[in-house]
Amino acid sequence: MKPQSLDHHVRYHPVFHFFGAPLALITIIGSIVNLCSAIKNSDHIWLAVLILVTSLLLVVSFFLTRLYSNKVQDRVIRMEENFRHFTLTGKPLNPQLTMGQIIALRFASDEEFVALSEKAVNEGLSSKEIKQNIKNWRADEYRV
Repeated sequence: MKPQSLDHHVRYHPVFHFFGAPLALITIIGSIVNLCSAIKNSDHIWLAVLILVTSLLLVVSFFLTRLYSNKVQDRVIRMEENFRHFTLTGKPLNPQLTMGQIIALRFASDEEFVALSEKAVNEGLSSKEIKQNIKNWRADEYRV
């Protein structure tokens, strides 16, 4: 695996991104085609509707599971970076920092973390701009 950097830090989970998500899309499309066919032939429409509703519920559950795990990761990152800032400065992170900014700041080395967090608040830097300002990249191998 390449070391993380600005150009190489987005991570994919193959089972989710390249298997589960396409399969979910295919399931929805297939159930819609099945419903259209049932309506056209006036045959077992209720069953086709049931299949569509079930596939929609499964797909929603599939994506909500991913959303919830990302929210937990966000909370952990906020806590870790707040603790890191407190360890380095004796003060908590500025509450004006957005979650996106905090997530971007996790890549900054300890030497530039405090100054960059202040700059992010004062200049309203986006997460992309924060990442572009990082000189010594600190990898995060755990977030997916």
